Amino acid sequence: MEFMDSPAPLIVLVEDEDHLAQGLIFNLQAEGYRTRHEADGEAALTWLLETTENIGAILLDVMLPGKDGFEIVAALREHERYFPVLMLTARSRPEDVLEGLNAGADDYLPKPFDLSLLLVRLKTLMRRASWQLPAPAAAPPPPKPSQDHYDFNGRSIHFDTLELQGPEGKITHLTVMEADLLRYLTDREGAIVPRKDILEQVWRVHEDTDTRAIDNFIVRLRRYIEDDPSAPAHLLTVRGVGYRFMAAPQG
Repeated sequence: MEFMDSPAPLIVLVEDEDHLAQGLIFNLQAEGYRTRHEADGEAALTWLLETTENIGAILLDVMLPGKDGFEIVAALREHERYFPVLMLTARSRPEDVLEGLNAGADDYLPKPFDLSLLLVRLKTLMRRASWQLPAPAAAPPPPKPSQDHYDFNGRSIHFDTLELQGPEGKITHLTVMEADLLRYLTDREGAIVPRKDILEQVWRVHEDTDTRAIDNFIVRLRRYIEDDPSAPAHLLTVRGVGYRFMAAPQG
C-alpha cells in the first residue's frame, strides 16, 4: 500500500493490473493525493467496509479477482457507504456501463483512458461530494438555489446534497447519476423523454440503436419516488419510446 504523509484526500485504487496501477499511483501522488491500492476485489471490499479513513474517491476496476467492481459498489451502497465511485472498465457497451451505474457507481471511464480526463472526472466527483458536507456551525448555510431543489407530491429532491426526502421524512441517498437523471426528467416535466436522450445527454453513452438496459435503472428510481412502484404515478413508461415524469399523478 502507498501513502503520503499529508492531509490530502485519500484515493483508493482497486485495480489488479499492476502496471496500470503503479502508473496511476505515481500520477495521483504527483497531483498531491494520498493513495491506497488494492488488487483483489474481496480484500478491497472488506477494507472499505471497515475503514474509518476519510476517503476522497474510489477508482474501481470492473474485472477483478475475488469480487468484481459491480459487486463491490453494490455492497458499498447496501451498507450505506457513499464514497464517490469512478468505475474503470474495458467493457464500454451501454449495457455494461449501465450495469455499473445501476449498481451505484457515480461515473465511469472506459479503458484505455486519457490521464487528464481521469483527473478531471475525479476532481468533479470529489467536488460534488464536498457539497454534502455540513456548513460550519458559526456560519449559517446560504439559501439553496431554486434549481437545486424540487418538490412534488410530498417529496423533495435536493440535487445539491444528493438526497431525496420522502413523505415521512425518510432520506434516500442518491448517486450523482441518479440525481442527474431525476433533474433531467423533472426539468422536462410532462414531456416524453426518449431512452436515447437519457443515454446520450445524461450518461454520455453514445449508441446508434436504442437499448432497454436503462429500464432496470428506472425500476430503482420508482422505488424511491412512487407510493406503489408496481403502479407508477410519477415516472411513467411511454411504450416503445421512453419515459415521462409527472409531478402530479394523473387521473
